[in-house]
Amino acid sequence: MTGTGARSARISATRELLLSAAERLFAEHGVAAVSNRRVSEAAGQGNNAAVGYHFGSKGELIRAIVRKHNERIEQMRAEMVERACGSTDVRDWVACMVDPFVHHIAGLGVPSWFGRFYAQIGTDPVYREIMTDESLHSPSLVRTVEGLNNCLSGLPLEVRVERGDMMRHLVVLVVAERERALAESGPTARTSWQQTATGLSDAVAGLWLAAVSQHP
Repeated sequence: MTGTGARSARISATRELLLSAAERLFAEHGVAAVSNRRVSEAAGQGNNAAVGYHFGSKGELIRAIVRKHNERIEQMRAEMVERACGSTDVRDWVACMVDPFVHHIAGLGVPSWFGRFYAQIGTDPVYREIMTDESLHSPSLVRTVEGLNNCLSGLPLEVRVERGDMMRHLVVLVVAERERALAESGPTARTSWQQTATGLSDAVAGLWLAAVSQHP
């Protein structure tokens, strides 16, 4: 390996250490409670400015973590979207949203932190925008939303927006709680991630198809 190649490999390895350390710390303590210096120390970096050097800011560090995981999730969702193409069944499109996220976390092993990390940034008003922005750049997710909306054309827009928020919170929090329980060897509602995905898709489909009450 040349000197340039060795340096590139070292930089890549350091970035991975920082990403892993940040994901774990943010998942366990929340984004606001963890400084860039703490991330650098947890990653074993003597230079406390390592996060700034490699990522520029905490926001870009978070974006890098999201992108790292979204690449695999995007691949799985794209395959599901192709199979669901043309479907008028709400549950098919709900599964396209739920299954890739759940199965990706299942593939990370125990312990994992991405589910809890995702829950933490989802409740942070500043960093939630990064998650939203990255989602808008997912072609398969855009197609999934279009497919779901085609099945729900009779649902008022404000109800769709509201139930979309409900769905996001439900999926993220259920996954984060299962991830935490597994990491702590605690009890779980379902015996497998596959059952978790099935249960979530059933519940979310029911949420979308629930009656809409009319108020004066």
